[in-house]
Amino acid sequence: MTVFPGISSTRVRTDRYDAHVLERDGRVDGGDDTPVVFIHGNVSSSLFWQPTMLELPVRSVAIDLRGFGESETAPVDATRGVRDFSDDVAAVLDAMGIGRAHVVGWSMGGGVAMQLLLDRPELVASLTLVSPVSPYGFGGTRRDGSLLTADGAGTGGGGANPDFVARLAAGDRSDEAPTCPVQVYRGTYVAPGFTSEHEDVWVTSMLTTATGEGNYPGDARASDSWPGFAAGDRGVLNTMSPVHFDVSGIVDVDPKPPVLWVHGTADAIVGDESFFDLNTLGKHGVVPGWPGEEVAPPQPMVTQTRDVLEAYAQAGGAYRELALDGAGHSAHLERPEEFRAALLAHIST
Repeated sequence: MTVFPGISSTRVRTDRYDAHVLERDGRVDGGDDTPVVFIHGNVSSSLFWQPTMLELPVRSVAIDLRGFGESETAPVDATRGVRDFSDDVAAVLDAMGIGRAHVVGWSMGGGVAMQLLLDRPELVASLTLVSPVSPYGFGGTRRDGSLLTADGAGTGGGGANPDFVARLAAGDRSDEAPTCPVQVYRGTYVAPGFTSEHEDVWVTSMLTTATGEGNYPGDARASDSWPGFAAGDRGVLNTMSPVHFDVSGIVDVDPKPPVLWVHGTADAIVGDESFFDLNTLGKHGVVPGWPGEEVAPPQPMVTQTRDVLEAYAQAGGAYRELALDGAGHSAHLERPEEFRAALLAHIST
């Protein structure tokens, strides 16, 4: 693990799991003492938040979710959606004596942050979503969030590339194949051409992912619908299957904290035709046998997020969308100055 100078690494024991936490007290005299709490995405850890933490003049806390980073590897009950993760975050904040925070979630962590808002709204002073999973989950839904199939065909643990999973488990640091973690990072976490002096740290973060049916990617079950598998009940990818996950209820939260939504226009993971969506792969002939647009359309992930946030605003909330032209899935790494400025303006309102 590589912790940057100026950031401390601690363990927080809760009644749910033994958590690893990064922290930096960047407060200036007379500043707001409400901390910023960062929640990482899938196949990553708190390490990805370090550049942002070092640049903020506020107290910053980044939590490793169960089965990631240096936190305890505990099984994930996907029938609860992402609640195992959001309940863990709440338990860490309770143990640290943090009663209110500016919550920032990236990718899957965006879903965790939205679930936290639903279940523990008193903890969320503001919400920032960075390339978040759709409020209706990952894959398998129409624009309005309705299921394409009752069993979530094509979603969940069965959609992971088994060679990528094996390379994660083996700690593979080579760049010999597209399924090597470093190549997955270069090809999907960031936009083409982006480079970072800390690439080894980001790959180290990815390699902390606990693998198996109880963690990443999770289990799967057979389906009579294309592409032949459906969501299981265990593990990380199944937490985001629309069979188990729906946080569109944030529209009805009261009171409503302000929301900042940041995403890149070149995001390869979360998009209106994501190539991590089996229906997109079928539409483009990568996976054979696709039954067509009427039966299995690609999920309009970005449009769904915008629809829900528009409804949130119409119900009395407020949100700002910042779409960064040419940025990929990791705006906080790729466009740090713009991200930092937007975040600081957001938490200062």
